This record gives sequence, structure tokens and C-alpha cells, in this order.
Amino acid sequence: MSSIQRATFGAGCFWGVEWVFRKVPGVVDAVSGYAGGQVTDPSYRQVCTGLTGHAEVVDVSFDPATLTYEQLLDVFWAMHDPTQVDRQGPDVGEQYRSVVFVRDDEQRLAAEASRDRARSTFPRPIATSIEALDVFYAAEPYHQRYYDLNGHEPYCHVFPADVVAKLGLVTS
Repeated sequence: MSSIQRATFGAGCFWGVEWVFRKVPGVVDAVSGYAGGQVTDPSYRQVCTGLTGHAEVVDVSFDPATLTYEQLLDVFWAMHDPTQVDRQGPDVGEQYRSVVFVRDDEQRLAAEASRDRARSTFPRPIATSIEALDVFYAAEPYHQRYYDLNGHEPYCHVFPADVVAKLGLVTS
């Protein structure tokens, strides 16, 4: 039996990022939260001020026997526009930046190689940063599984059918 691994991504509003990663076969859990800032255990209100330096992120637990880190990176690049600086769609601010937080040199090398491959698929330069993960803070409970628990249809990070098929996402 393989041991569960973790990866952390920021790709805009964490509600949509979490929703997408939960649809990927091999993902065991996805938790919305914050990383990359200077404030210990920040609240959503604090992060939204833009003064903490945190990004809205999702911490993904996955089974490497079913899903590789490289495949998670493919989902990451497909779910958002990594050429935008400090925004995704209508969401603007440092907390919506595109970022891959890495836990070790192996993840860093994989993320850098994946970014280099992804460059040819975007019309503008990729703005995504790759940073060492210092600490992940889970967001408040009302942010977890937001779309599922609030009866909303996802309105961000929704893929066209061809992307869903290519990535093998579970849509139900």
C-alpha cells in the first residue's frame, strides 16, 4: 500500500480549486486554506485585506499509486489562467495569485519542469510562482466543500468537456 502524499496549489478562489481537485480520481482529500504569508493562523477577513501575504490555496492529499504529482500539476495548469498576476477572472488581489507550494526538492523539480512544458500552451508568459511551503493553515469550516454544502453550482474553474475528458475528471 502506498502512503498518501500532499501537494498545495493556489489558482484563484479556493472554492473552485477545491471543487476541481475533489473530482480527480486518486485525490483522497482537498482542504481550502492559506499559505505563503507572514501572519500566524490568519482568518479569511485578514487574508482579504491583502496585508498578510497569504494566497488562498488548496492542500491536496493524493494516492501516488493512482495519481502522480505530475498529473496534479497538469490539472493545476488546466484549471486556471496562470498568466494573470494576482487575479483569476473577477477575483483580484494577492490572495488569488497563481502559485505552487512545494514540500521538497523533488516537488520543486517536478513543478519547474511542468511549468516549462506548460509555457508553450499559453499566449502570454506564465506568472505562477513556485515557492517552498512553510506552513498551511486550513480555512474556516464554512469554506470547506463550499459548493457542495451551499447548494451552489461552481461558477469558477469550470472546464470545457474536452478538458474534463483529457484529465479524467469525475463530473458527478
